[in-house]
Amino acid sequence: MPIITLTSDYGTVDHRVAAIKGNIIQLNPDARIIDITHEIGAYNLLQTAYIVRNAYVNFPKESIHIISVDSFFHKDRKNILVKADGHYFISADNGLLSLIFYDLKPEAIYEITINNRFDDDVKFASIDIYTPVAAHLSNGGLPELIGRKIKNYKEITFPKPYFNEAEKILIGEVMYIDNFGNCVTNISRNLFEKTVVNFENYEINIRNILLKNIHRKYTDIVTDWEKETEYHGKASAIFNEQDLLEISIYKGTNKNGANTLFGLKVGDKIYVQFE
Repeated sequence: MPIITLTSDYGTVDHRVAAIKGNIIQLNPDARIIDITHEIGAYNLLQTAYIVRNAYVNFPKESIHIISVDSFFHKDRKNILVKADGHYFISADNGLLSLIFYDLKPEAIYEITINNRFDDDVKFASIDIYTPVAAHLSNGGLPELIGRKIKNYKEITFPKPYFNEAEKILIGEVMYIDNFGNCVTNISRNLFEKTVVNFENYEINIRNILLKNIHRKYTDIVTDWEKETEYHGKASAIFNEQDLLEISIYKGTNKNGANTLFGLKVGDKIYVQFE
């Protein structure tokens, strides 16, 4: 029985998440439902893409992922089922899936027409549209039966890092801030290593604070574990588990992490100066 995951910007105070789960159980009493998160910022597609992209790969193939972010129904916007990397993704056609799969071509895209509920009677897309599709797939139903196959979905892009040859600067942006206040950039290890090979030294410039090393893991900043508490609040840069350059504060939180210390937010520039 395939797993059904839920991701939303609904939070957990309101009724919506419980209603979605209840509806799935009505349609398939044996369904296995797992929450990815319901704490996405309202309508925040970039945050959703980062979280879902790094979570779904840990689930078995054929898992079904309902993504209810910026998903309220509008008759002029499609709702889609996408098969990609051996998984199924159900969402509004709002550009989200192009952010998740910016480097991967989907295996199939379907415009959802199951139940023919595509008029002003649709009150809540997650229940009126998404859960019937998820239940259908989890019961072994074919994706071809839920709608017509289409060639493309809406595409949006996030700015890519680039190298300024004249000034010898690699310029990236903060693309995600996690629960510890760590600031994840769009500069990959691969891009950095391709650039640094031609230079002797580099330094990362954040609000005129310079970091001269990129560590392998968070705890590399600690050189004396008997004095470990002295390192609390010290800034560092690492390549995180997604091999993206990340600015962090040792033992930081979302109240005193790198985002707070450096005053960073999503979209702010990060500069790597090469010598």
